[in-house]
Amino acid sequence: MRLKQDVSPVVVVIFRLVVWLYSLISYLPYLMLRSSDSQSFSECSRRVKARSISGHPSGPYRDVRALRALTTCIQPGMNTLDRVFESSVCRNPHLDCLGTRELLSEEDETQEDGRVFKKVILGEYRWMSYDQVYKEVRAFGSGLAALEQKPLKNIAIFCETRAEWIIAAQACFMYNFPLVTLYSTLGGPAIAHGLNEAEVSHIITSKELLETKLKNILLEVPRLQHIIVVDDKLKSGSEYPRGISVHSMAAVKRLGAHPENADLPPSRRPPCASDVAVIMYTSGSTGVPKGVMISHSNIIAGITGVAERIPNLGEDDTYIGYLPLAHVLELSAEMVCLAHGCRIGYSSPQTLADQSTKIKKGSKGDISVLRPTLMAAVPEIMDRIYKNVMLKVEEMSVFQRTLFLLAYNYKMEQLAMGYSTPLCDRLVFRKVRALLGGRLRVLLSGGAPLSAATQRFMNICFCCPVGQGYGLTETCGAGTISQLWDYSTGRVGAPLVCCEVQLKDWIEGGYRSTDRPCPRGEILVGGPNVTMGYYKNKEKNTEDFFVDKKGQRWFCTGDIGEFHGDGCLKIIDRKKDLVKLQAGEYVSLGKVEAVLKNCALVDNICAYANSEESYVIGFVVPNQKQLLALAKRKCVRGLWEELCNNPVIEEEVLKVITETALTAQLERFEIPQKIRLSVEPWTPETGLVTDAFKLKRKELKTHYQNDIERMYGAK
Repeated sequence: MRLKQDVSPVVVVIFRLVVWLYSLISYLPYLMLRSSDSQSFSECSRRVKARSISGHPSGPYRDVRALRALTTCIQPGMNTLDRVFESSVCRNPHLDCLGTRELLSEEDETQEDGRVFKKVILGEYRWMSYDQVYKEVRAFGSGLAALEQKPLKNIAIFCETRAEWIIAAQACFMYNFPLVTLYSTLGGPAIAHGLNEAEVSHIITSKELLETKLKNILLEVPRLQHIIVVDDKLKSGSEYPRGISVHSMAAVKRLGAHPENADLPPSRRPPCASDVAVIMYTSGSTGVPKGVMISHSNIIAGITGVAERIPNLGEDDTYIGYLPLAHVLELSAEMVCLAHGCRIGYSSPQTLADQSTKIKKGSKGDISVLRPTLMAAVPEIMDRIYKNVMLKVEEMSVFQRTLFLLAYNYKMEQLAMGYSTPLCDRLVFRKVRALLGGRLRVLLSGGAPLSAATQRFMNICFCCPVGQGYGLTETCGAGTISQLWDYSTGRVGAPLVCCEVQLKDWIEGGYRSTDRPCPRGEILVGGPNVTMGYYKNKEKNTEDFFVDKKGQRWFCTGDIGEFHGDGCLKIIDRKKDLVKLQAGEYVSLGKVEAVLKNCALVDNICAYANSEESYVIGFVVPNQKQLLALAKRKCVRGLWEELCNNPVIEEEVLKVITETALTAQLERFEIPQKIRLSVEPWTPETGLVTDAFKLKRKELKTHYQNDIERMYGAK
């Protein structure tokens, strides 16, 4: 994972000499200031983090601090989400809680190709204190009750990530309205399916989603009676089916503040730990979205486990919220922050960075203004950051590029030995670190495996640990998270203190707990964070969940993992991603994709294999800048669509992909033999990836069916 250095040996010697002198000068102060009980990263990483409590290599494995019992809550007695939030309000009434940037101006900007993009200029963050948020939560909850929303009766939220989402959610938790969450990028049929299955009469949404998506399916949702729009100003003159009332969030809060509604109504039934808090509909990567029933105690156990892996959480921390709150990763992260008195500043992928699509050139993105200390990201976003920075490195002057490469490789060596590099951080990586605000101390990665190259890049250039985690909606996003001082790559850490992990033999795939040197098998997660099951889906519940003799719930993930000697888990395969080729070789499509995403020419890739064929093929979203540069070198001209459909360019991209695969030591049968370049990127809006940017293999197969037949030689 070292970066290639085309550097004069003399320059390397001079650089090493300067570093050696600095190390010599700073070593004595380092020894004096270092406490007797402190340990280097490498010393910490060699510790055993988890053990099999049965003594058998299959487990179950627990964190060494939870060998006797799993942890269920942050504080004794705080077993529902409303109590956890009220406790934070009591401790931190005047601290900043939720922040939103002020919109200064908005304008349309015409591009060279004639397309019109909306650009915004945003001001500073405006903050609501914990006490202000609590008052809004209570007023909104009372208003919903006045609109005849009943305890234990489902209510839906279909909205982008913003402060109003959390205010609405906390109101539902307080008044015991089970909250049905739907991704804002879902299509009409999926939205209607969720609302009808959950028998929803009230829905919370935004003005934009109401007009662009929800309005088109209202006739398909006959039970719907009340639509609450979180924006202040409603669009006048809009027609809705008879029997549906549309309210603004502000109007509902005013209704809740009326004297007759302000006091907690007699009909209010405070939630208990076993009540359903959220019915979270998945993004549907394998078909129709499934609703996962999550109790108050499930979420609290999950956030307790996550919080234990993030040291010194508190009022000095600022979290940037931009991932979909309908995804368990973002919801869990924000619940952790609210439980510990942190502040949350809201953003979106379109306004996150200075170069984001909606930010007007010359103005600042959200992350530059907020300067967060905590951030969660999915690997797709981190891979993009990695590639963008490396492209800028290529454009540097010879001196700058040489200094960057020498410092990068030197810091990698030091991290491997367990040492920090403050001089390199200050002189070389300061500008790169500023891309994420310059204050980041914890970066949490989840949703999919993160490549070793990207993880190491984030460690080095952003000067902060990356906590790579593993969890699912069915386990409240909790499962494992790597310790922040563990700089090893490719692993997802030890089980959290709230759960345990067991390996189940998968004979067909050739994975057994008796494998050497590491036990391997399907990952089963058990503990208080394992959810109540799928909503109205007994068949799937029986298939994926079970209760053991001790009464503990377990979830069968379908992922294949191996436990290392120190108790850390590595995800090595997935049952549904494993395809047997005609000659009998097994190919892990996820493994192939993870390797090839490191290729500079590839922004995204889907590997595909048919068991009746002898080779793998691939669909590739090419990096525009890299592909244009390749076309220029090969003297191929044309518009973007023409380049993507050009067989010469296709062949050249395949050559580069093959080189990347061979360098990463993929087997020959794992390397795609033919590819199709995609003209359009895959976004949640296209329906080809989920909101967490996971591939929707079924939809991708349908979308590229003609290309599959062509690449496999069908007539």
